[in-house]
Amino acid sequence: MIKLVFCVKRRQDIPAEKFYDYWLNQHGPLVRSRAGELNVRRYVQSHTTAVGLGEAVSSARGMQQTAFDGIAELWWDDLESMQAATASEAGMEANVLLLEDEREFIDLEASTIFFTEEHEVVSPDQG
Repeated sequence: MIKLVFCVKRRQDIPAEKFYDYWLNQHGPLVRSRAGELNVRRYVQSHTTAVGLGEAVSSARGMQQTAFDGIAELWWDDLESMQAATASEAGMEANVLLLEDEREFIDLEASTIFFTEEHEVVSPDQG
């Protein structure tokens, strides 16, 4: 599996409560409606909580980057599956639509995307 990780910062002109509501209840269903066209196997949003605690832990480690407002994770079977979907006409149209919507609530210049392969180190199945 290949995973896209999207570290998200909200637009500063949008209050946090409105940002999280829009992301979950407007953008989330939009992604769901286009998942088939993009071969997306899974989509998860993680909304930041306990901001003060996160800042304290980051500061104790010498980190200076301000916190993200959350992350979105999208999974594909493999890189080829993702590339094939995003190269198709339907996939390109879906990406344009999603980007247009992201501009409504995400500070894209302050956000970032990277791709990963997971390596499970600890799991509930371990005895």
